[in-house]
Amino acid sequence: MQQVLITGGTGSVAGAIVERLLADPAVERIAIYSRDEHKQGDMMQRVAERGTPFDFFLGDICDEEALFRALAGIDTVIHTAAMRLVPHAEANPAECHRINVGGANALTRAVGRSDVSKVVAISSDKAVAPSTIYGTTKFAMERILVDADKRQNARYSLVRYANVIDTRSSVAPLFLKQKESGVLTITDPDMTRFSIAKRDGVDLVMTAVTDGLGGDIFMPISPSYRVGDMAEAIAPDAEHRIIGSRPGEKMHEIMFSMVESPQVVKRGANYVFLPRTGRWDVAPYCEQTGATKLETLFEYGSGDNDQWLSVDDIRSVLRDEGMIA
Repeated sequence: MQQVLITGGTGSVAGAIVERLLADPAVERIAIYSRDEHKQGDMMQRVAERGTPFDFFLGDICDEEALFRALAGIDTVIHTAAMRLVPHAEANPAECHRINVGGANALTRAVGRSDVSKVVAISSDKAVAPSTIYGTTKFAMERILVDADKRQNARYSLVRYANVIDTRSSVAPLFLKQKESGVLTITDPDMTRFSIAKRDGVDLVMTAVTDGLGGDIFMPISPSYRVGDMAEAIAPDAEHRIIGSRPGEKMHEIMFSMVESPQVVKRGANYVFLPRTGRWDVAPYCEQTGATKLETLFEYGSGDNDQWLSVDDIRSVLRDEGMIA
C-alpha cells in the first residue's frame, strides 16, 4: 500500500481514513476523488503541511474516464463514495441507484483498465435483507465487486458495518441537535442498532486492506444499543416524542442473515462473509487465514445480540468521540 485513492474522500469516515493513512510511513501518496470542491478546498488546507503528497480529483463516481485518470499510479482504492442518507435515498431512488450501483460499475471498469492491485469498499448492514433503496443498492454493490474480484487481477474486499455513531447517518448527532429545543423525536425507543465508533470503522477498513484476500466481506463483532437508551444518554430531561418508524426502517438491523451464515467464518475480532458467488468457500478460506467456521448457524441481529451498551456505556462512547463533555 504505497499510493492510495479514496473515493468520496472528503466525507467524515474518509477523513478519518486519511488521518490513519497520514500516520503510516508506507503510504507515499494519497489521492482524493470527490465532487465537492468546497470540501476539497478545506481538506487541502488541513493537509497542506502534513508531509505526505496529496492529489485532488473533482469528478462524479459514475464517470469511468475521470476515475481511470485518477487511478494512474494508484496501488489501493478505498471506495467510500455513496448516497447513504436513507430518507434522501427513498425520496430520490433513481439517483441513489445511479450513485451506489452505477458508481460501483464505473469503478470496477476503471480498475480493470488500471494497475490497481487492491480495492476495499464500504457496505452496510442495511444490505442484508434490504427494505430500503439504500440497502438494496448496497447489496447490489457487494455483488458487483465480488464478481469483479473473480474476473480481474485486482483483489476486491468489502467491509459491512452499521451507521458510524458520530456521522450524519446516525441518530446521535440528530438527538444532540434536538436537545437544544428540548424535544427529541424518537421512532421507537425499543428500536435497536449496532454501535460502531469512527475509529473502529477505520480499523475494519485497514484490516480489509491488509488482510483481505478478495471476495470477502468483513463484519465487526459489535455491541447493540436501544434508540431509547441513546436518547436517555444524550438528553434525559428533554421530551421524548415518539413519531414512529420511517418508510422501510427496520426495528432491528442484521449484520448477516441465517441464509448467509453457512458462508460466515470468525476471523480474529471480526466475522467474514464469503458469498457463494465469490472466489472462496469456507474450508479453503479457513485453511488460508486461520479463520474458524461457526459452531452453530445463527442470524446476527442487533435485537438479539449478546453485547449491549447501557445508558452509561453510551455516554462513555459519546465522550470518547468528543460528542459530549
